[in-house]
Amino acid sequence: MNKPLTLITGVSRDQGIGAAIARKLASEGHDLYLTHWSPFDATEGVGEETGFIERLVEELTIKGARVEHEAYDLASGDEVALLNRIEAKLGVASRLIHNATYERHVNTENFTTDILRKHYMVNNEGALGLTFAFIERYQQAGHQDGRILFLVSGGADANNLAYIATKGALIAITPALANGVGKYGIAVNALDPGPTDTGWINEELRQHLLPLFPYNRVGAPEDTARFVAFLMGKDGAWVNGQHLHVDGGFTGR
Repeated sequence: MNKPLTLITGVSRDQGIGAAIARKLASEGHDLYLTHWSPFDATEGVGEETGFIERLVEELTIKGARVEHEAYDLASGDEVALLNRIEAKLGVASRLIHNATYERHVNTENFTTDILRKHYMVNNEGALGLTFAFIERYQQAGHQDGRILFLVSGGADANNLAYIATKGALIAITPALANGVGKYGIAVNALDPGPTDTGWINEELRQHLLPLFPYNRVGAPEDTARFVAFLMGKDGAWVNGQHLHVDGGFTGR
């Protein structure tokens, strides 16, 4: 049986959810194509980690995975060319994990349509453009066992309006998309991991969050990765069209 080939977007930091998923899937027998976009990390994200992706690829290769990576701007509209490059290097992917995202804090006082558009270009147009190109390529390859996963967020955070609005669109389309592509053997889900310590949680925020977790600990990237590995595996196929809260029972929504 051929190993699954999984495309993961937004793998740019050692402590990130994307890297944790890549590590777990490599250990589960997946080949991987990873995208990252350091200009965002350096200027608007939590910081660029020079040399990280090369170190990660070496680590995953040691686990037995075939791994390729590239810098890719999800807002570029270049998804067909991306899939061409993946096919030329590793083959046609049967799994797509949308981990890349655009997020800037914005509330009712500073909300603008320009900020909303920046979120939309990555979180909606970029993600969905890649999704539908992926589906077409998957069909052409004759795959019968596919997965599409959106990493999403929600809640009542008044300082994160544009992010929540655009992630909400992905949540909304999930059951309809699952209904549309089920005939091709593709399961589609949206997963909300809740607050996850990927390096952005300071001690003050941690103490605020801890009482909201029944286990009295904040989520770790590996918590998300373990469940994603289940969804991507054979036993996860029957989970379909769902908005999943995989957050340890977080009560702070």
